[in-house]
Amino acid sequence: MLISLLQLHLLAGQDAVRAGYWFPGSEFPVSDIDSTLFTHLFCAFADLDPETNQVVVASSNQAQFSTFTQTVQQKNPSVKTLLSIGGGSNTIFHGLDLDWEYPSSATEMTNLGLLLNEWRAAIDNESTSTGNSSLLLAAAFFRSSDYYTIDYPIQAIANSLDWINVMAYDFYGPLWSNLTGPPAALYNPGNDQVSGSYGVSTWIQAGVTANKIVLGLPFYGYAWQLADANNHGFFAPSVGAALSSDGSAGYGQIEDFISENNATTVYNSTVVSNYCYSGTTWIGFDDTQSISAKVSYAKENGLLGYFAWHVAADDDWVLSQTASDTWGA
Repeated sequence: MLISLLQLHLLAGQDAVRAGYWFPGSEFPVSDIDSTLFTHLFCAFADLDPETNQVVVASSNQAQFSTFTQTVQQKNPSVKTLLSIGGGSNTIFHGLDLDWEYPSSATEMTNLGLLLNEWRAAIDNESTSTGNSSLLLAAAFFRSSDYYTIDYPIQAIANSLDWINVMAYDFYGPLWSNLTGPPAALYNPGNDQVSGSYGVSTWIQAGVTANKIVLGLPFYGYAWQLADANNHGFFAPSVGAALSSDGSAGYGQIEDFISENNATTVYNSTVVSNYCYSGTTWIGFDDTQSISAKVSYAKENGLLGYFAWHVAADDDWVLSQTASDTWGA
């Protein structure tokens, strides 16, 4: 299925962003999304045809993608939808989201800037020629304004995008850390540069205004196998992943683990992260306390809002409801 910009229209101006991603690999029905808890929903992922440079949706996803907006608006007619591009149609979305993980050279960063400028020009031209409201343009970026010292094209980002989704997670995981750690710490006194607050500050200092920044919330965590069951705090030695090949586990799975194993749970307000442990299994994640604190941080610091990856990992909408309630009307 090929989609042109002309097929992706509609939009009113956006206020705060309370968003979540959905993707078909989660095997979570679109009709089960409680869209009343969100202002924006991302449908992930479409690809680019390398020969035509058109947006293309895999045939296996066509049915769900083509009815995504209609389906989620049944519960919330005002929710806006964006087609996320990364990883004959009448498909209508309210915007586009770019998920390039990650431009890893100066040349790729330059090309990213060119792409964003061209997208903005095309969208403005389309709006002028059709009379339709302009599409939303968003992009998911690294936790800080440089990708391991390679700077993002800030001017193009500031000029072209309605907002950026800052992926303030995946800081620690068992495949790249032999110590347990907070996967999405808001603060990190031991290593401040590996924290959500530091990442947000770099974007602001680089020139992206706070009201164009949306903070990422992970609805999942990572599980480690402890080297010593009696050493079970942050930064305890581990011997690899637990629960899955890479240690990742959705919030619902983590809640099941806690219940089934009578696991001890801890909230660290200094770091703003939760963890639990039972025997040699240790899991770092965000529970309701962390989610509430992060949303409060976003609101108090003038950010545009928050987004969650991903909605299917929630447990009966507990985290989504917490985030929505904390942000308020």
